[in-house]
Amino acid sequence: MRLLKKYSVDITLAAQVGEGLSIIHNVGIVVAGTAIIGKNCTLRQNTTIGTDFKSNEPIVIGDNVTIGANSCIIGSGLKIGDNVTIGAMSFINKDIPSDSTYITVKESKIIERNQP
Repeated sequence: MRLLKKYSVDITLAAQVGEGLSIIHNVGIVVAGTAIIGKNCTLRQNTTIGTDFKSNEPIVIGDNVTIGANSCIIGSGLKIGDNVTIGAMSFINKDIPSDSTYITVKESKIIERNQP
């Protein structure tokens, strides 16, 4: 509770976190109780690791994983391998193999133009 009040970091007590966790810009971090996070992982601001409530299977994040700012990992039974870099503003709902770099490619477009 103290982490949440002082730093806006909400890591559920049921989450399993390996040694060496690094939180950069500790604002808006949410980690569900079904998460298993390996050693030497880095979380940046506004990162969510949460369940989709489809099963009780954990989200397993390997060792030496870096998660960019404003990223969202949502699912049940997801596996993110060792030595993975996840780019900022990524949405992950599928497994990521070890030794990978992952980004979510977004297409920017105007959906409606205001008439003067």
